[in-house]
Amino acid sequence: MENMITDRNKITELAKAQGFSQAALLDCRTIELKPEVRQMCEANTCHMYGKCWSCPPGCGSLETCREKIAGYRYGVLVQTTGQLEDDLDGETMMETEALHKEHFYAFERVLRKQYPDILAIGAGCCTKCAECTYPDEPCRFPKEAFSSMEAYGMVVTQICQANGLAYYYGPCTITYTSCYLLG
Repeated sequence: MENMITDRNKITELAKAQGFSQAALLDCRTIELKPEVRQMCEANTCHMYGKCWSCPPGCGSLETCREKIAGYRYGVLVQTTGQLEDDLDGETMMETEALHKEHFYAFERVLRKQYPDILAIGAGCCTKCAECTYPDEPCRFPKEAFSSMEAYGMVVTQICQANGLAYYYGPCTITYTSCYLLG
């Protein structure tokens, strides 16, 4: 499996084999960090603002996030799409999110063997620990913890579009998107 990763074009095939619904190569030059997205975090609609190292303000300023991604040229976008019974099918939404995170963690372990300095940026907040140490103690796993694309200030739809990946897959679907910055 590691031999497949040496060819960037096969990374998307490997991502799909890992269980993701869709995958596309990511040109890191298409990543823009927007203050407006970070302001949505500050509105705290997800109730995680100021509660963990992976969410603002714990994940650092936009400038800190910009510095973290600056050394990367390419990566891979991955998605998990679920089919909802109706627009209010919260159970399938949560199942799809859990499945996405399961694939996200597993693929990160695979990629980290070849790319030890990988920057994994997920969907939702980090769930590596049952309880985050924020703000009293340092993060237990600073190289493995991940922030969401939105916590970094990314407009997910824009990044998907700029890299030839759809974001919306029709009525009664839910899609979770993450990325790995590799090289």
